[in-house]
Amino acid sequence: MNILTLDFLRSFWSIPEVGVNVVIFMNLLGALLLGLVVGYERSYHGRAAGMRTYALVCTASAGLVVLCGFPSFWYGGHVVVSAGADPTRVIQGIVTGIGFLGAGVIMKEGFSISGLTTAASIWSSSAIGVLVGVGFYGAAMLLTLLSVTCMMWVSRLEGWLPTRHAVQVAMRFRRGFVPREEQLRRSALTRGYEIALGTLTIDFKNEQAEWSFVAVALGKDRGAPLSRLAGELTDFEGVESYHLAHARN
Repeated sequence: MNILTLDFLRSFWSIPEVGVNVVIFMNLLGALLLGLVVGYERSYHGRAAGMRTYALVCTASAGLVVLCGFPSFWYGGHVVVSAGADPTRVIQGIVTGIGFLGAGVIMKEGFSISGLTTAASIWSSSAIGVLVGVGFYGAAMLLTLLSVTCMMWVSRLEGWLPTRHAVQVAMRFRRGFVPREEQLRRSALTRGYEIALGTLTIDFKNEQAEWSFVAVALGKDRGAPLSRLAGELTDFEGVESYHLAHARN
């Protein structure tokens, strides 16, 4: 079989082959939309994995699964693998390796996590490569377009939709001062925040209490800005030092 002939190259863009690519694209688009819905719930609550991360992972996963449903259309409909060869095992190895690579770009500092969207984009890139590898060029190009659009524009969509931003707070109290959680929660509420459940940690070093937690805004425009919080914490009773930062917990 001569793979450099025009007929062989044309087989990758035959009407049946293009039809399969369209079906795959519809699955990818549906997965993208559903992933955005799930991701919005996480984004609304100030979580690290938001709309872009969920959408990319959901879309790439759909692409890797749906291509397995059309093995007769792989490689332009030509059988170019030897007997006993199973491309799905190669795909499985790729997905496993990409998982370790993606984990390497995720960083955690305190309550803030970064790199999740980058890791998801790596996962999406692997799905694009697999689609190209089996000859679904149209679906690969469409998945590339969806991924780029998601990374460029979904962050703006998140900014337009109602969300609750989060702030990482760490306070060190003066020696002998005993902070009270009820008073701290009331103070947070008056400034438009609530302390996220399960984020409060308490340390005691050198006879000083250190409290760290994530405060989530009650609404999109209700939480006080960091500059205002910093000014008020300076005068907060018993506080010796503090640290404030935007958080994605």
